[in-house]
Parts: sequence; structure tokens; C-alpha cells
Amino acid sequence: MSTLEATVEELKSLPPAKLAEAASYIHRLKVAGSQAGRLALERAFGCLTPSEAGEMERAVASNCER
Repeated sequence: MSTLEATVEELKSLPPAKLAEAASYIHRLKVAGSQAGRLALERAFGCLTPSEAGEMERAVASNCER
């Protein structure tokens, strides 16, 4: 049984109030993860000069598989 399947089975046995609490926690985890990724991207945005960005783009284009 996968982790997801086991978790769903455990959730099925919870009383309604605890199920609502678990759902709220899961939602907070999801939101926190997406916010962390967005914040990391925002911190990195604009950190390269145009010439550095061009150099990186050329290196990726010539050295990375597609």
C-alpha cells in the first residue's frame, strides 16, 4: 500500500472535526510550498546582468541535451 493510500485510509477513520483539521493542515502545506518556490524565484529574478544572462543562455543551448 502506498503512502497516499495508507493516509487516505487513516483519514477515512477520523471524526469530522479532525478530518477538517487535517484538510486545513494539508492545504497550508501546499500553499507554503508554492509560496516558497515563488519567493525563491523572485529573489533570483534580475540577479544577472544582460551579458551574464546571454552567456548562460548560450552555454545551456550548446551544452545541454533537449
